[in-house]
This record gives sequence, structure tokens and C-alpha cells, in this order.
Amino acid sequence: MRIVVTGAQGQLGTDLRQVFQHHQVTGLDLPGFDLTHADCGRAIVEAAPDVVIHAGAHTDVDGAERDPSLAMAVNADGTERVARAAAQVGARLIYVSTDYVFDGTGTRPYVETDATNPAGAYGASKCAGEQRALSCCENALVVRTAWLYGLHGKNFVKTILQLAAERPSLRVVADQRGCPTFAEDLAGMIGKLAAHPARGILHVTNEGDCTWHEFATEIVRLAGYRVPVEPITTADMPRPAKRPAYSVLSAERLHHLGLTMPSWQDGLQRFMKALPVVSSMPARA
Repeated sequence: MRIVVTGAQGQLGTDLRQVFQHHQVTGLDLPGFDLTHADCGRAIVEAAPDVVIHAGAHTDVDGAERDPSLAMAVNADGTERVARAAAQVGARLIYVSTDYVFDGTGTRPYVETDATNPAGAYGASKCAGEQRALSCCENALVVRTAWLYGLHGKNFVKTILQLAAERPSLRVVADQRGCPTFAEDLAGMIGKLAAHPARGILHVTNEGDCTWHEFATEIVRLAGYRVPVEPITTADMPRPAKRPAYSVLSAERLHHLGLTMPSWQDGLQRFMKALPVVSSMPARA
């Protein structure tokens, strides 16, 4: 297959390129590929792909709150350009979205048909991106994921590991619950979905859920640190953008398709085992 991956140098994009290494992959990313440019779709059309995986995005949640117009330009307008280009060449489109399309007031895992109600600018821009993807490309699948971390780039797990090595104790929010997702596992599932007929919206996270505090505690334990992890509330650590208190995504539809993801604990264990190997490797261009 001919595959186009946007955001190809990012955390997920790097793993996606690995998953599709035996296919013809065109990786697109900044600075040469800018989703805010009106003609960015041209690169996709020229690649004539069978599948476009749109992982490129404005992912700075707090930054989006400070500059919502930029978030919308990248995540909504940019997604429309990608979707129209995919439709033009008859390609399948997989758009990577987020749990932040929900407001977090739910009390049971969100299913794909639940009404969206983003609480912040980032979620609103990704929600608009979902709508553009589905309306502009007939063969489109929106893959919502959550709490993504990987071996490449910055993320919560690496931050906790760094802080645990530097500080006598940690304070981590304990009143937000979600589904930590290992980018390698998400990329592997997208690899399966690339040739799958599923359309519409699909939730893909590692199995199980936890709070950020529980997640951090397990990270510290696996790393062998004896640093205490103190639970705090969201109010104790105010941020520009509101985070959903409960954003657990249901895997029911994924299971109906005959597909499953490993548990978040399993994903974290594999990440921890692989991290020293990756850390010793030179950075990829």
C-alpha cells in the first residue's frame, strides 16, 4: 500500500512509520508540510496514497486556550484540507482525535455515539476536525484515543521519570480519570485499521483506566524509585485549559470488530523496558 502519514516526525507519527515500514510511506510534517497553508493538500494528492493517516495536529492543550484561532486553523481547517485531498485521490482517511471532545462530566465509559461537548479550545478544534474529516471524505475513520505517550518525544511518563529522579516527592492530580495509551500500541492498531472497512468513529486506547496519580505511582514503581507520590486535586494545580474529570473511552465497538488492545499496565511495562534502548540511540532526523 501507499501510505501518507501527517505529523510523521511526532510521537505517534514515528511509530506509524515503523508500523508501515514495508509499505511505500510518505511522511509529511513541518516545516515543509504546514496544515495552515491552503495548498497543503497538494503533497497528499501528488503522493497518490491508498491510505492517509492524519496524525498531524496542534496538541498543546494550554496553548490552544491562549490561541484558539491557531488550534482551529490546524485541527479543523487543516483537517478539512487533508480530507479533501484524500477524497480527491480516492484514499481511505484515518483521523486521530482525542477524548477531549467530551466534557468529562460522564460517569461511565463514553461510547462513539455519545454527544460531544468539549470544555476547551483544543477539544473544540479536534471535534470540528472530526466533523470535517467525516463530511469531506466518504471513506473516513475517526480514531479517538487518550493520554498518549511514546518512546519518541515528550510526554507524561518521561516527565514523571525525570521528576522522580530529581525531587524528593511528587504531587499528581488524582481526580481525573482516563485511559493511558502507548503510542506503539495505537500505531499497531491503526496498522490493522488501514485495510479494515470500518468507518465513522472508533475509540482506541489501551484497556483499563486509572487516575493520573495512579498512573504516576505505577511509573515510579516500575522505575524502582522510592519517591512518594502525593495525590492532589485539579484545583491544587490550576491550568489555563480545563481538563475532563472523566474521559474513559469504551472499547465496545473495537471489540465488536474483533479487535483488542493490551492493558495500560502491559503497555507501560513494555515502554519502560524499551526506554533505555531508545534513550541511548541518536535522535532521528
